[in-house]
Amino acid sequence: MRTFELQGATRTIAERSSEQARALKALRKNNGVPCVLYGGKENINFCVKSDDLRKLVYTPHIYVVNLTIDGVAHTAIMKELQFHPVKDTILHIDFLEIDDQNPIVMEVPVKLQGLAEGVKAGGKLQQQMRKLKVKALYTNIPEVLNVDVTSLGLGKSTKVADLSFEGLELINPKSAVVCMVKATRAAMNAAANQ
Repeated sequence: MRTFELQGATRTIAERSSEQARALKALRKNNGVPCVLYGGKENINFCVKSDDLRKLVYTPHIYVVNLTIDGVAHTAIMKELQFHPVKDTILHIDFLEIDDQNPIVMEVPVKLQGLAEGVKAGGKLQQQMRKLKVKALYTNIPEVLNVDVTSLGLGKSTKVADLSFEGLELINPKSAVVCMVKATRAAMNAAANQ
């Protein structure tokens, strides 16, 4: 996986919810994004600049985040993201601290490779799942899961149960369809005329 460097500063949590709401509003107004780091000895509330997140959030890639909070280094992954419903700005991010001893669950992009037999016969390849959930040590998780579709015939599909990747456990339901070759009218007409 790729790595991403991110600087943060701890923030204090107000005891009363009205004070906390005012503090968060002021933080966001000053180009800040409130974040929480889970998974360590204790949860850490911190904030980062929203400009620093652009290449981490708005990308198809997955990253291990080298997070420095007040000079202390942490290794983490982005676990959950909240956007403003109208403005589409980032409201909050949850990070999960990771190590090379404990497996994590993460969504990894799927890339289809090859020209399917069904496409050669006039069908249309459709990708139903853009990402798959995997469980593994973070050092074993690849940037992308390559799925070979060359032997996929007309009207056939590849399901999660058909896939296996070394060192990875697939978490998605086994019956979920990853991709399929759909028969088009032209393909059905060509088959009928033969």
